[in-house]
Amino acid sequence: MRSSGVLMHISSLPSSYGIGTMGAEAKEFVDFLKNAGQTYWQILPLCPTSYGNSPYQSFSSFAGNPYFIDLSEICKAGYLTKEECESYAWCMDDTLVDYGLLYDNRYALFQKAYERFKKKKPKDFKKFCKENSDWLFDYAFFMALKIKNHGKSWIDWSDEIKFRNKKVLKTLEKELDSEIESFQMLQYFFFQQWNQLKEYANKKGISIIGDVPIYVAGDSADVWANPAQFYLDKNLNMIEVAGCPPDAFSDEGQLWGNPLFRWDYMKKDRYAWWGKRLKAMSAMYDLIRIDHFRGFDSYYTIPFGETTAKNGTWKKGPGKAMFDYLEKRLGKLNIIVEDLGYLTPSVKKMVADCGYPGMKVLQFAFGERKDNVYQPHNYPVHCVVYTGTHDNDTILGWAKTSSRETLDFAKDYLRLSKEEGYNWGMMKAAWASVAELSIVTMQDLLDLSSKARMNEPSTMGDNWMWRMKKNDLTKELEEKLNLYMNVYARAPKKKGKSTENKKENNKKNNKENTKKEQKKKEIKK
Repeated sequence: MRSSGVLMHISSLPSSYGIGTMGAEAKEFVDFLKNAGQTYWQILPLCPTSYGNSPYQSFSSFAGNPYFIDLSEICKAGYLTKEECESYAWCMDDTLVDYGLLYDNRYALFQKAYERFKKKKPKDFKKFCKENSDWLFDYAFFMALKIKNHGKSWIDWSDEIKFRNKKVLKTLEKELDSEIESFQMLQYFFFQQWNQLKEYANKKGISIIGDVPIYVAGDSADVWANPAQFYLDKNLNMIEVAGCPPDAFSDEGQLWGNPLFRWDYMKKDRYAWWGKRLKAMSAMYDLIRIDHFRGFDSYYTIPFGETTAKNGTWKKGPGKAMFDYLEKRLGKLNIIVEDLGYLTPSVKKMVADCGYPGMKVLQFAFGERKDNVYQPHNYPVHCVVYTGTHDNDTILGWAKTSSRETLDFAKDYLRLSKEEGYNWGMMKAAWASVAELSIVTMQDLLDLSSKARMNEPSTMGDNWMWRMKKNDLTKELEEKLNLYMNVYARAPKKKGKSTENKKENNKKNNKENTKKEQKKKEIKK
């Protein structure tokens, strides 16, 4: 069935406290999506961000980001007051996230909440901790230890903690009991609010697409608590790290620096860690986009310590066999695969054999006039088309920075015009395509320039900061978007009166049949 959605991270929602949250503004955005004829809301990873503020580098791949906890809801629960929340500075510009202020002030405020929380714990708090025991305690303990070690990476902690000496950890667990519980409290708040938001969205007919990075951060509870799952030496240092080789976009390639998985070990334990991860993500989201899916077929490894990605090699991943095994345990997985860039025949085969839809990005379609897979006339039906992703410029920014030849080709191919807006012309092309699902960014719907770009890969400092203004969700935009959804047959199908009448008639017929059966039984008696 043809459908459509909007890509915008939680952080980009408007709010009074410096960053988007899972509160009233998130529900207002869901209402906007429903009224605008959308079916999906796509977000970026919800994990706690670490240094650099990227949602793709997190202290845990299971935990939720405490910044997204809505403070108004915590006030309603009696753990904070509105005056306390307003006593802190949250941002200098309400269209940008100030992560420095958030880090300094949000956790100071959360500490106040914890002082009240430990005196009045919710009845289901223990149940929550028990139900999430396979990751929650490790994460909370890791964060408490990180504070005790002045924010240092776990690889620089003492050997007793680094190598998880049971006796030492037991002593530290008692010493840091309150700190551990405070991080468990934040996860309790996060998942309570997330589950409420997801339930609200689902009732409105909006499904959530979540983003799952293939790799985890080296400085994370994932690696500290599960070192055998990762490619580390006897001192727990990384041997090789993840990245991408040099290509047309970068002469030095991309050095991500993430630890690599020890696929031989994972195969022996039946991919237990991945099973746990995908089970958790499937519970959080209605649909999962797996970032860098090609890494399951073959992945690029760079010796630890290299300063560029030039001297790497390709190695074989677990392939489709891992997903076959996991689906036997977890059932059919609802996955979108990020299969962008150069793909070898074996990667293409793995994606096709798995049966998951791949991605097409319109901004990649016009670098050359010859056919390429991102041009709409080459799309298969079973795919997801994006005008751009979180790593792309906005369409208006792309049009401004593209070569004259590229832009002219796009204008010829898509019949773009300045009068209509290059962004609207490109979005209409995505909606008109045969792709079963189309996703556009909120920035493009709002006619925004490069200043609203979410991320520029391989750069630091100005990423992940864009926020929408409170008055951006206008009735006019809602109606315009809904009109195009009906024009391009992407609006959700409404249940007509005929369907409702059929249901009512079926109920009546069933009741009448039941009465007849009862009469027959009475006559026989």
